[in-house]
Amino acid sequence: NADEGILHASGSGVPPVTKDYCITYNSNWVSLPSSLNNATFRTLENLTSTVLCNSSEVPSGLMKDKAVVVMRGNCTFLEKARIAQRLGAKMLLIASKARLSPPSDNKTDFETVTLPVALIRYDDIVDMQLTLGHEINVTLYSPPLPEFDCSMVVIFLIAVFTVALGGYWSGVAELENLKATASPEGRETRRKKEENVTFTPLTVILFVVICCVMLVLLYFFYKWLVYVIISVFCLASAMSLYNCLAALIGEIPFGQCRIACCNKNIEVRLIFLAAFCIAAAVVWAVFRNEDRWAWILQDILGVAFCLNFIKTLKMPNFKSCVILLGLLLLYDVFFVFITPFITKNGASIMVEVAAGPFGNSEKLPVVIRVPRLEYSAATLCDIPFSLLGFGDIIVPGLLVAYCRRFDVQTSSSSVYYVSCTIAYAIGMVLTFVVLALMKMGQPALLYLVPCTLITSSLVAWRRKEMKKFWKGSSYQVGWMP
Repeated sequence: NADEGILHASGSGVPPVTKDYCITYNSNWVSLPSSLNNATFRTLENLTSTVLCNSSEVPSGLMKDKAVVVMRGNCTFLEKARIAQRLGAKMLLIASKARLSPPSDNKTDFETVTLPVALIRYDDIVDMQLTLGHEINVTLYSPPLPEFDCSMVVIFLIAVFTVALGGYWSGVAELENLKATASPEGRETRRKKEENVTFTPLTVILFVVICCVMLVLLYFFYKWLVYVIISVFCLASAMSLYNCLAALIGEIPFGQCRIACCNKNIEVRLIFLAAFCIAAAVVWAVFRNEDRWAWILQDILGVAFCLNFIKTLKMPNFKSCVILLGLLLLYDVFFVFITPFITKNGASIMVEVAAGPFGNSEKLPVVIRVPRLEYSAATLCDIPFSLLGFGDIIVPGLLVAYCRRFDVQTSSSSVYYVSCTIAYAIGMVLTFVVLALMKMGQPALLYLVPCTLITSSLVAWRRKEMKKFWKGSSYQVGWMP
């Protein structure tokens, strides 16, 4: 935040080529301008061949009135700063091959240091010379963090749309089942089918335990397991995209020609659809680190994955929903807020895994991501995307889907479904408000779970259906076509 800034570099071409780089600095030592309008440009002198621990390492007069970049190591920041200032430098950049961290030292010792001191990645210095040439002018500034980023609006719309559509799709499937199982034989077949996709309280607890174990394993073995997660995501998202699009294509009465294969008649359009979905997943896997457009494909695959998950996995009753959402709320809060007191570096396990521990360039694909639209040092240095985990869509989405199926079973005119969807939207807004106020990542389930569970309970209590709502489909429901 305040210890992150931007180095704005300008080449000597006509028109000049410019590029921004991330820097970290100590705001207790120096205050940087908040915009380029108030910033002073200095000619960059590349002295990364030295660490500047002795003034004899640099020829006399080479640093005067310049911005100097030297390598990190062998002596303190204070010693480097005093030597640079004594030799006439106006800005000191310290190139680091390790992960950037805010420079720290005794504030009192730096009272005599007037030039700005900042850390920059060594790879950025190399890129700067390759991109801008050897005659480069640089300046430092630190724009304030925006109170609100419009990318959150896009995240909000994607999340609410996915939850609402997934719940509605689950209700449509339930209605079709009820129509198809009017006979006793069909009802028995339906009951057996539902047992295969139902979460019991025991499987809910087992699922949460697996989530905890998987997160801890990712924290310690991230650089290997991340590729396992990427592979699983490609396979699951391709299948999910196929299921979503096949449901849409099934409503189109044209192009239904079939071919015989393996004693089955298969629609030709579904073969092409399967090839398209596999190709989409493969393209994403190959170009997943292309920030300009790969996020769009990841979000499409992610939305399909969430929709298919919400529609396929059925919660049997409100009791199971309470257990699942309650345990995952505790899981979210523990790994975000409690683990910083346990880990050696004081970072939460959840945030570290989401960002890629130890600066790992591979990121987990289990998030919806949208580029930040407001430019700031945080955009450049940390995460240039606003993120929302799949769990923050799927977990409340399972409750919304249960509400929709309960509406269908009891002919409740969608009151549970609409109420729970609105509660989810309110929980998302509350999450973003707290995020903007606290300027730090939030466990979204901390706000989504209470909003959706309390709203659903109040609707059931107000309609005097809490017993039925709690027990779910275990009771007999009459349905009239």
